[in-house]
Amino acid sequence: MESMNKVELNTPYGGKLLDLRVEGSEREDLVRRAGEGITLQLSPRSICDLELLAFGGFSPLDRFMGKADYDSVLNNMRLANGLIWSIPITLPVAKLDGIHEGQEVALRNANNNLIAWMRVDEIFEADPHEEATKGLGCSDEEHPTYREMLSWGKFRLSGPLKVLEMPQHFDFPELRRTPAEVRELLSQMGNSDVVAFQTRNPMHRAHEELTKRAAQESGANLLLNPVVGMTKPGDVDHYTRVRIYKALVENYYDPNKTLLSLLPLAMRMAGPREAIWHAIIRRNFGCNHFIVGRDHAGPGKNSKGKPFYDPAAARELLKKHGDEIGVKCLPYEEMVYLAEEDRYEQVTEVQPNRKVFSISGTQVRDNYLTKGRLLPSWFTRKETAEILSSAYPARNKQGFCIWFTGLPSAGKSTIADVLTVMLMEHGRSVTVLDGDVVRTHLSKGLGFSAEDRDTNILRIGFVASEIVRHHGAVICAAVSPYRETRNRVRAMMRNDAFIETFVDTPVALCEQRDVKGFYGKARAGVIKGFTGVDDPYEAPVNPEITLLTGTTTPQNNAEIIMEYLIGQGFLLRDTAEVAKEEGAELLAAV
Repeated sequence: MESMNKVELNTPYGGKLLDLRVEGSEREDLVRRAGEGITLQLSPRSICDLELLAFGGFSPLDRFMGKADYDSVLNNMRLANGLIWSIPITLPVAKLDGIHEGQEVALRNANNNLIAWMRVDEIFEADPHEEATKGLGCSDEEHPTYREMLSWGKFRLSGPLKVLEMPQHFDFPELRRTPAEVRELLSQMGNSDVVAFQTRNPMHRAHEELTKRAAQESGANLLLNPVVGMTKPGDVDHYTRVRIYKALVENYYDPNKTLLSLLPLAMRMAGPREAIWHAIIRRNFGCNHFIVGRDHAGPGKNSKGKPFYDPAAARELLKKHGDEIGVKCLPYEEMVYLAEEDRYEQVTEVQPNRKVFSISGTQVRDNYLTKGRLLPSWFTRKETAEILSSAYPARNKQGFCIWFTGLPSAGKSTIADVLTVMLMEHGRSVTVLDGDVVRTHLSKGLGFSAEDRDTNILRIGFVASEIVRHHGAVICAAVSPYRETRNRVRAMMRNDAFIETFVDTPVALCEQRDVKGFYGKARAGVIKGFTGVDDPYEAPVNPEITLLTGTTTPQNNAEIIMEYLIGQGFLLRDTAEVAKEEGAELLAAV
């Protein structure tokens, strides 16, 4: 019901909220013509981008970026017309397959459903290393978006879009709203000031306190606008998170001042630049304040073990450009719990020597969820603790993937066979995906070109990721020579569930073990493109496990992996072993 206190909100970025959807006879004509020309199947990331383009979430963008905007955003953090914009929004294509400028292309989702129609006005090439260095601030393979970018291909398409069918979402339909719909509801709430909160994680008591405080201090209503598109691999799934958000909003927030609405955004994890982008998007939803905490949109640590971004950099960048963007940055530090006063406070406001409690995200996972323990009530609401507990079994009941990689005849399959028996002895059911066996069945017909090898590895990775998702244990033994492809497989599953195991065996030893004589045939030129002879093997940079086979038996190597799994909590030690260790510790103490 419309309120008599309806107010005007912050204007959309660029002055106008765009809507690229077409209806009526024009839509019918385009649907009819879609089967006649070239079709392009969009990735999940591009689907997210298209959805936000379609209903104005990315206003003033009316298309995937052309080269002028792309270059300007990377180099100057502005569109070609001078308007601040921090993240490239492009349509990557690995192969053109007949697509040329001036051509119309039907855009479809993974199920081949027609989504949009685009006239290709521009095709240009992009360098993922340059884009990552400028747009993400690094080209470090530990950055999940950079790893993904390496698989995008070099071509980018741009041109006018006509959206025929919005991507369908069958989950939480009542919470999926366009910017226009959100603006209408916020306007009816009667306050022109609106503060937005961005999150890709479950909300705990500290987040609750932070959002309520931000709204109160700014005299604004609150838009809880969590991301339900692509986030960091390994994040809590959005189904679980949204159940938490709903429970909190229904029980602990003022319904007259709070609106929960979902955002189908594909995050880039770009830190400071992403904070600018998130603020612009929230302006299109009607907000004029935006909460920015520590390490906003940060992906964790780089390959050197250091944070990708300075924790305060995102706040500083948004404060610098806030006036021009039209959204005020509300900076907040970490919220900690003051046990003696039963309240939360920013850590910078706590006096020295005060007793404070806090639990990090790692501790939530390792000390509570993976051990089947409920989170304490001072840290999170009962509803949140119960939802997380039901969604995430203890670590020893979660799935994992042992991914053996190494030269041909390095000993991968032999160790895998021994490990399989040990895991089954330990009570775990195991699926084994051997590279040669998979080629015979799942990948029959593939050759040994770089492209076919990648296809084979990605097929193995997909099957493995599904097994892991359903809490199974899977062992994959494949040469998998290319680092980029292995990283793409890693991105398919929780990062901690992918256990890259490098079987580090010298070529000379591999050749001695080669009973089929492949190395000899390769050196004689009978076999072309053989890994280790005339095709490179790219060794892992930071594998979870490295095994040496020249001086270590397969059994000992399998035991090394078992110890790793026990140390990570994927396996429990046998009761007899635990008793033996405790007894030894007791004797040592005596």
